[in-house]
Amino acid sequence: MQQRRTDAARDARTEGISRPGFFARLLRKKVAFVGLSMLIVVSLAAICAPWLAPNDPLEQTRPRALESSSRDYLLGTDHLGRCVLSRGIYGARISLMVGMFVVLFRILIGVPAGLVAGFYGGKFDSLIMRVTDVFISFPGILLAIAFMAVWGPGIWNVVMALSVVGWPQYARLVRGEVLSVKEEEFVEAGRALGLSDSQLIFRHLLPNVATVIIVYGTLGLAAPIVSEAALSFLGLGTQPPAVSWGRMLSEGRRYLHVAPGIATFPGLTITITVMAFNLFGDGLRDVLDPRQRH
Repeated sequence: MQQRRTDAARDARTEGISRPGFFARLLRKKVAFVGLSMLIVVSLAAICAPWLAPNDPLEQTRPRALESSSRDYLLGTDHLGRCVLSRGIYGARISLMVGMFVVLFRILIGVPAGLVAGFYGGKFDSLIMRVTDVFISFPGILLAIAFMAVWGPGIWNVVMALSVVGWPQYARLVRGEVLSVKEEEFVEAGRALGLSDSQLIFRHLLPNVATVIIVYGTLGLAAPIVSEAALSFLGLGTQPPAVSWGRMLSEGRRYLHVAPGIATFPGLTITITVMAFNLFGDGLRDVLDPRQRH
């Protein structure tokens, strides 16, 4: 009977993902459905860029620079005569890639740190939390600019800088969850059965905080896209000839009065993508968190 109660307590925290009706509940959430639909469109555009882009994003036609919308260039051209629409479609690749890799690296750094801090406590907890305090005390974008000043511009340097800046939030989140979960009966039962620390962490604690990590990671995908755009806008991110939305904004800001579409299109795509991640993340949170169910 005791074993059944501990198993039920453990399973109650992970049923949000494992239950067969998970996707059905997710799609019934209008907010999540709208966000997911928008993300699918943006992702497919990035994947199918070679087939969707009407022109070569790097091809320069100087005589047609700053041209307005036409049959050849639906959204016009930039100051070098490059197709704005094609560059925007290809720019989705780098912007989405940055968001996914930054969140992945933040999880790989922050989650183990939070697990160790929450499970062992004491000196481990104090050391890890003081390190996170140092990172959190600085504005994220300023700290990222400082790293970029040392490492130099480049897309992978942007990924690493944003990853280093953002991992403390994941560590603190996981630590708080672990502090709560490790007091549950199934963890105590595992200790009584003689399970090792690694078994308790990876077989019991990690699966029970996975839903929180998934939701927070989904919501966190939007922030790196905005940060990459900001760094590229400042000239510290994507370097020519690579194309990203932030780079397009940086190049188009000087021509807002002459050809506003150069900066307007990437700005709108960033807004739509960030909104899509937030809508999908909110819906995912409502589905996975039992307290949000009605």
